[in-house]
Amino acid sequence: MGKEEPISITSAQESLTKDQSGRARRYFISMMIRTACFILTVILPSPYRWIALSGALLLPYIAVIVANAGRETIQKKTVYFDSEQKAISDRKSN
Repeated sequence: MGKEEPISITSAQESLTKDQSGRARRYFISMMIRTACFILTVILPSPYRWIALSGALLLPYIAVIVANAGRETIQKKTVYFDSEQKAISDRKSN
């Protein structure tokens, strides 16, 4: 059998190092696709050339958005405290 991922029983976030390496990897992959788009711009005939060029021009914007979508967008569950709530009193029953 293969190695299985352990089940998380906590609401703690991933470590900062793991998060940063994941974002750097996503950005690197996006830039490799951008490089391929530039190469395709030179190789492809005219109608497809413009599609590849527009991909090469738009990818940096998209790559930055995707790479920066990380820790700050993840919110933990919020526990609300009602200050109007009354304490249970010790009443003696008759």
